[in-house]
Formats: sequence, structure tokens, C-alpha cells
Amino acid sequence: MVEAFYILLLVGTILVLVAAFSSLIAFRFGAPLLLVFLSIGLIAGVDGLGISFDNFAFAYMLGSLALAVILFDSGFGTSVHSFRVAAWPALTLASIGVVLTASLFAFGAMLLLDLTWLEGLLLGSIVGSTDAAAVFFLLRIGGINIRDQVRSTLEVESGTNDPMAIFLTIALVEVLASGEGISGLNADFLMLFIEQMALGLIFGLLGGMMIVWILNRFTSDRSLAPIFALALGLLVFAFTGAIGGSGFLAVYVAGIYSGNRKIFAREAIARFHAGLTWLAQIIMFIVLGLLATPSQFPSIAIPAILLGLFLVFIARPLAVWLSLLPFQMTQQETGFVAWVGLRGAVSILLAILPLLGGMENGLLFFNTAFIIVMVSLVLQGWTIKPVARKLGLIIPPRMGEVDKIELDLPGKSTHELISYRVMKESPVLRGERIPRWAMPSLVIRDGRSMRYQYAGRLQEGDQVYLFVTPNYIRLLDRLFASRAPVEEDDEDFFGAFSISPSRPAKELDAAYGPGLLSPTEQHMTIADLLTHRLGGRAEYADRVRFGSVVLIVRDLDEQDAIKSVGVSLEPVEPATALPVFINMREIAHRIRDRLRQYRGKSAKPPEAGHRGEESH
Repeated sequence: MVEAFYILLLVGTILVLVAAFSSLIAFRFGAPLLLVFLSIGLIAGVDGLGISFDNFAFAYMLGSLALAVILFDSGFGTSVHSFRVAAWPALTLASIGVVLTASLFAFGAMLLLDLTWLEGLLLGSIVGSTDAAAVFFLLRIGGINIRDQVRSTLEVESGTNDPMAIFLTIALVEVLASGEGISGLNADFLMLFIEQMALGLIFGLLGGMMIVWILNRFTSDRSLAPIFALALGLLVFAFTGAIGGSGFLAVYVAGIYSGNRKIFAREAIARFHAGLTWLAQIIMFIVLGLLATPSQFPSIAIPAILLGLFLVFIARPLAVWLSLLPFQMTQQETGFVAWVGLRGAVSILLAILPLLGGMENGLLFFNTAFIIVMVSLVLQGWTIKPVARKLGLIIPPRMGEVDKIELDLPGKSTHELISYRVMKESPVLRGERIPRWAMPSLVIRDGRSMRYQYAGRLQEGDQVYLFVTPNYIRLLDRLFASRAPVEEDDEDFFGAFSISPSRPAKELDAAYGPGLLSPTEQHMTIADLLTHRLGGRAEYADRVRFGSVVLIVRDLDEQDAIKSVGVSLEPVEPATALPVFINMREIAHRIRDRLRQYRGKSAKPPEAGHRGEESH
């Protein structure tokens, strides 16, 4: 028994190490990391190296625990600002979008797998949600710099759509197992869903408050803070699930709340959970890979692959487009959101539920979902950055690399201790002074420490320590960051020329209109007009169509007010020749343009020859 334990531990440790080392290779070649982890599990499994593992119940519990850890860390790293700018489109995708995806997918499953509509809807619910792990890793680690609203929409959607998919899957498994058919889907299920989401939201907020309160009162040992945060996060997850709420929604909300409050040992917690999330990812995907039996795949490989392609190219894009119609996203942005619909561990976890529910064709659901996840990771995971570049969504960075360490001060101090390494070609290295309010105190150069006042001109590689109010940290980031790389198409991205944001919007209307301003906008400046049309807050690289031109936010000042506006004289190329992915405002623009063309043609006077003929 003891020997078996050590052998099991040895094999598990080797698999984790192989996955960790393979991630370094995957970074170099741009391969999706989660596909690598899943492949290692398949290679080590029963049809590979011969490790036999078929404990579906244990795999589901372990995967759920790992997913809770990932969601808490994802929420902890999501700013309130990101949530605000993306809340409505993301939550629409996480609710209506999942239902639409599952419903559309059901028709393909009926055709290709000869399932009933209800069974097709179950399979659609299993693969209906995007995977938080896959999306967060590819966007945050993959070096894809896109507009904040688009990135936030994808991240918030992936963190909040799991509860809808889980609820639909559990409900449909119960209905199909009971034999009631579609009549089993009644108003009670809707009320149950509302109850689960409400409890998840309420106890997520209360749990976040509890985490902040406890961590800020037990500050005797910094090394214990990450353990407290982890245990309390899992407590929120388990308690909410035990009382009938959505534990996954609760732990994500608790992460968002606690991550956006002043909390003891924040940096230590963030670093600990970043490493723990990597470990959770690796273990979860390896275990799910071990669970699969590839020798069973050939019998359903072709229909499963076709369903994966149907999901990627038809079901997900249509659901996203219909869900995002009311929101002001460009055709390119909506198309990109539709493409970044990666399926991952959540879909495989949910595919275990039909087996645990005792359904006769449970293995069909599991194997089909597994193949669909592989198709998604290969097709979408490998192409996200090229697609973003093709659609013109990768924006030039505002600043280059910055190397800093943030240290929390004990007690209720309003300042933080920040350490920056002076980067090559950074503004401070070029002679720009550090503001006095930053309170620079210490410089470490070549292993020797000295007071800032006696250090003279800063040199590359110096480590500078400053006491600063947290609100001003991002201003210092610009001073210590290296020079931002300049691409050849940066000028095209930001327009042919710039205009002053303080000029009256009427001048813009006179040049590129007229008649494009509403009565409310008549007395605005260009900056106010952009902010108004962007929903009250402008972000770096935001774009707004104004008649035949596109206005672009080139830069913001320290108060996030628009500092520079670019003008692109060429219309944005459509993401597709088909009239899809356009929003309601764009549809209104096109209808208005067509009406103007029609009126212009109808009002055109007849040619002279015709007038002469008529006079005769």
C-alpha cells in the first residue's frame, strides 16, 4: 500500500514536471498551453503509456475544485473598471449567448449524431460556455494587446458563463434521466436558475467582504495571507454550493470584490495564486486527458469534428452577433469575440455529468465533447493572435516593458513601497525627473545602496525604491518603462492626422457632415462627443465612426481625459463581406445611407434630351 502511494506520487509528479517544462517549448512555438497539458494526459493514458484511470466522479470533484481556484484568481485579477466597461455585453453573452449557442448547436447534433432535440440541447449546453482558463491564459499571457472593452468582455464572459452552462447541463441530465421529455422543462427550472444565480451573487459579495475583513485584521504573518485567501475563497465556493447557489459564480464575484479592495499582502496573494492557478490548470487537464480513451474516438470522430467546426464557424458566431447587436462594438470586434470562444476543461467536466447521471449514451456525450474541445483548442487556440492582427485589433502599446515590485506597508498606511528597475531607453534614464510626491528614498546600484539624493543621474539597471499613493502608480510606470516598440502601421492605426479634442464638435460636423450631431451633442467639444458616444468613458485606441471618417483616441492624460484625437479618412474595412457582426447603430447608418442614395436618385432632374422630347 505504501509502495503504491509512492509510485502514484512519482508518476503524478513526473507528469506535472513534463507539463511545466513543455509549457516553455509551447511558448516558443506559440502552441496553446492547455492543448499541450491535455495531450500529455492522453499520451500517458490507457491508450498511450498505459495508465488506467476511469474514476469519473473523482475527476469531476477534482476538476471542480481546480476550476474554483482558477475562477477566484481570475476574479482577483479583474479590475472593477474592466468589469464596468464590459458588464452588460459580457453578461448578455454569459446568459443569452450560452442559451443561443446551445440551441443552435442542438440542430447540428440532431443531424450528425441522430440525437433528439433535447439530447442535442444537452450536448450544446455541455460545450456552450467558453473556458475561463483558456481565455485568461491566451489573452493575458499570449501578448495580445487589444482594446480594453473587448478584452474585458471576453474575460468577464468566460468567468461568468460557467454557471449558466452548468445549470442547463444538470437540468437536462435530470430531465432526460427521468424520461419526462421536453415537458419536464417547466417554470420550476427557471425559478431554480434565478435562485442559484441570486444566491451566487449575494454570497459572492458577502464572501468577498469576509475575505477583506479577515485578511485586514490578521496581519501578524504575511506568509499566511495567501493561505487565508485560498481557504476563504474555497469556503465561499463550498458554502454557496451547499445551500443551492452557484458556487462558481460566488467564488468569481468574491475574487473580484476582494481583488479591488485595499487588502493586506495583496502582492503576496497575487503571486501565490498565480502559481497555484498554473498548478490547477496542469493537474486538471492532465487528469481529464487520462480519463479519455482515444481508441473509442474513431467511431464518432467525423461527426464530432464536423460538430466542432459547426460550433466554431456557425453556432458561436451567430449567438455572439445576436447577443451583441445592441452594443457599440465594431464588426471586427464582434467577429473577434465570436472567434475567441475556446472550449476547454469546463466542457469536459460537464460531459462527465451524463455518465454520473446514469444515461445510457453518456459515453457518447463525453467522447464527442472531448473531440470538440480538441478541435477548438487546435483551431482557435493557435490562431487567436493572427486573427486579431488580421482584423486590425492589435493596438500599439502605450509604453514598453516595466519591471517593478509592489510591497504593502503594515497597518493602514495610505502609501505603498514600490521598487522599479531602470529600463533601457526609459524616460528617467533620458533625464526626466521623478516627481517629489513619489518620495524616492533609496537606489541600489551594483549591489550598493545609497540615498536617492546622493545617487546622481540614474543608470540602466538601477533599482529605485519609492513611497507612493496607489492611485499614482501607473504614472510612475510610464517614467520607468522602456521605449514602446513602434510598428510600421501605427500611423495607419491612429489615423492620417490629429485634431484638438477641445475644438467644438460643430466644426467636425461642418467638415464631415452635416447633420450628424444630435441636439444634445450640438454644444459639445470633440472630446465630450467621443466620451458621450463611448458610453461615458474613453479608453486608449477607442474608435468612433463619424460619417465618412473614424475618430480615434490617440492618448489620455493623467485624469483619463482625452488628450489627442486621430482622424482616419479611410473607412474601416469590414470583417466579412456578409452583413453579419454589425451592431444596431451600424445597421441604422447603412439604412440611412441607402435612403439618402435613393432620395438623391429620385430627386435627380431628367436629362436635357428627355426634357426636349417631353416638350414636343
